[in-house]
Amino acid sequence: MPVIRASEAVVHEMHGVRFVSYATPAAGSKELCAWRAEIPAGTPGVAHTVSREEILHVLSGSLRFTVDGRTETLAAGDTAIANPGAALTVENPGDSPATMWVTTSAGLEAVLADGTRLTPPWAQ
Repeated sequence: MPVIRASEAVVHEMHGVRFVSYATPAAGSKELCAWRAEIPAGTPGVAHTVSREEILHVLSGSLRFTVDGRTETLAAGDTAIANPGAALTVENPGDSPATMWVTTSAGLEAVLADGTRLTPPWAQ
């Protein structure tokens, strides 16, 4: 049984957001990836299209999610689902930091608005 201690989580930073990676194939997961995203106050979102379903659960604060053109503000305890192929933007326009937990299947790719393809290291 793989166990990932908080002290062993791998940290990545991108677009002003801190991603703390826990479950990945490199850490022993066969199919899923899971991470905590820490989004500072006033952080704009980066629009991207996801290749795999993502479950995004707000742990603290509030975040604005836009999925396929529909925008909702979610607070702690709320969850958004982005299906494969969905256009997704997550932003924190507020004045307090926010955190969310994200779960997806291994191999997630994101395509930015300019066509750039990213394979986030926390989803491999």
